[in-house]
Amino acid sequence: MRIAFVHDYLVQYGGAERVLECLTELYPYAPIYTILHNKDAMHGVFEDKRIYTSYLQNFPFARRWHRIFPLLMPPAIEQFDFSNYDVVVSDSSSYAKGIITGPNTLHICYMHTPMRYAWDDCQKYTRDFYFPHLVKKLIPFAMNYIRLWDKVSADRVDVFIANSNFVARRIKKYYHKDSIVIHPPVDTNNFSVQVSNSNENPPRVDERTSSRVEAGFFLMVGRLIAYKRHSVAIRAFNEMKLPLKIIGRGPELKRLQKIAGPTIEFLGRVDDEQLKKHYAECQAVIFPQEEDFGIVAIEALASGKPLIAFRGGDIPEHMEEGKMGVFFDKQNSEDIIDAVQRFEKLSFDANYIRSKVLKFDREIFKEKMKTFIESRVEEHKNQL
Repeated sequence: MRIAFVHDYLVQYGGAERVLECLTELYPYAPIYTILHNKDAMHGVFEDKRIYTSYLQNFPFARRWHRIFPLLMPPAIEQFDFSNYDVVVSDSSSYAKGIITGPNTLHICYMHTPMRYAWDDCQKYTRDFYFPHLVKKLIPFAMNYIRLWDKVSADRVDVFIANSNFVARRIKKYYHKDSIVIHPPVDTNNFSVQVSNSNENPPRVDERTSSRVEAGFFLMVGRLIAYKRHSVAIRAFNEMKLPLKIIGRGPELKRLQKIAGPTIEFLGRVDDEQLKKHYAECQAVIFPQEEDFGIVAIEALASGKPLIAFRGGDIPEHMEEGKMGVFFDKQNSEDIIDAVQRFEKLSFDANYIRSKVLKFDREIFKEKMKTFIESRVEEHKNQL
């Protein structure tokens, strides 16, 4: 089977790149086509793969500031020739699904979300990212073209896979297309229910008995960007004077540090062992953002830790309130404070929490994807 993968751009390692990584493990000989590739930002991931980039790869600043080139993205992804492949799998949250394939080539799109900054809130997009003033003025006009292209390009996909039921509903709304759901991979085996040996910050939940123990810190994990809503959590924990540790880096760091009180600690980027340790030792993970699929949330649950989460995005699909955490309904500090107070009155069974998310393991994802891809390829051949 002649297969290729298409990815929006390889400029950071996140959830979409984990999906691509699993796909390349299934089909290690398959090349990767992408608009841009920032090798330094990928920290060695995909280094042994054949990677083909678009003409934008040679543009000054494009690998670092790719978001300022939205009008150039559609022709960049359309330039690739896939006539020699039986199947192409695009891994997309924006442009990768817009490839052009011939009638003999099956195009399967694994969709993380329909293009959010085209459909949901153009003003929020320009506000949340740090664009030059002139670019901010031009973006609303560019988005009219991008929306039209995005809708047309969705018709080029033969089969959609959504990463959650939440995204499947968005695909139906914006593209009028059906999809099947295969959740993204999470390294659940890298996380486990543990009893911390730390005397400084012992966990609130005793994983063996689910009994109340001395309170420790709360935790947030993720890139420091506006839509993650770190600021509302920081204000809530400033008011409660409770310890909150924040793992992650990003453009919001200086602004968040200015509003953070003495109980807020910024840890920056940590290695896998440190991440595992902080999950194991925290009371709960604070999750105030709306995500299409919250990998951080699943990692926390795989560690047996409850969530204090915004009731939005895909999280309500996976979390049982009262048994796996506590929801709040508005993304503000008052609702977070109320949720923490409700959380303090509850106890949680860490082993039960972990058991509910083992279905997201990366090996299960790979098995589902391989079965789906090969069955669809066979169906496509029979129709030719």
